[in-house]
Amino acid sequence: MPSSPDSASHAYPAGDFTGRGLACRRGERLIFRGLDFTLPPGGALVLIGPNGSGKSSLLRLMAGLTPPAVGALAWGDKDVGEDPAAHRARLHFIGHSDALKPVLTAQETLAFWTAMRGVAADNEAALAQFGLGQAIDLPCRYLSAGQRRRLALARLVAAPAPLWLLDEPLTSLDSEAAAQLMAAIAFHRRKGGRVVISTHAPIELGDAPRLSLVDFQPAPGETELMA
Repeated sequence: MPSSPDSASHAYPAGDFTGRGLACRRGERLIFRGLDFTLPPGGALVLIGPNGSGKSSLLRLMAGLTPPAVGALAWGDKDVGEDPAAHRARLHFIGHSDALKPVLTAQETLAFWTAMRGVAADNEAALAQFGLGQAIDLPCRYLSAGQRRRLALARLVAAPAPLWLLDEPLTSLDSEAAAQLMAAIAFHRRKGGRVVISTHAPIELGDAPRLSLVDFQPAPGETELMA
């Protein structure tokens, strides 16, 4: 199976990634509350629920992009808020936007992302793994929606990180690209990596539990939180 160029020698840190008593607000609206999760090495979690239930908001909390209104996130026995930079360095967050500059080629884009993480990577191999071997020199403005999504996902295998947070990653992917992503996720988990995926589409990750955000919705009119 294709793998990241660095994967054979890369060791992921031990310890569970956990959330306890998490609540999220968006403006005056309480999105969810009382949410717990545990993600051990090699673990995966599938977030489900209708639009507006808080899947993307939970991923942003996990990524440290927004603080929880109540509750705490920890890696092992250390609160991630104690060292936000270290937490950001150990994760990939891929949201709805593919974050591509139209004038840069696929190879230049991936080189930028891997340089930002301070790693030496075989970017051509990562692009080939996601079926972009013939498009490495194309400016991103010429890529199809599916190719742009593949390029965004190629950073997962080009620059190792122990935690992958993926928001609707199957969007715009054909069956071949979806299979490539599933293979990359399986390989990542075998190395001890962790992955959280939000999805509306059917997705199978073996033993991965499903976390329904509907189960953590506030009651109608509920706005107050207990600290």
